[in-house]
Amino acid sequence: MAYTTKSGDTWDGIAKSVYGDELKADVLMAANREYIEIYRFDSGVELVTPDIEEEMAANDNLPPWKR
Repeated sequence: MAYTTKSGDTWDGIAKSVYGDELKADVLMAANREYIEIYRFDSGVELVTPDIEEEMAANDNLPPWKR
């Protein structure tokens, strides 16, 4: 899966858009090390967005305060 950036996108904003959780920005950064120095993206950068559904499904069994 891939995500094409829009001008002004940030790691946490992309993570929120893709995964529904800005705290997953580290997953995106690990998969896109060549862009690690970028804070705000220009438009048109294609990022790899690893699938993390299994981890998210496991969190469904946790109480809300531990998610």
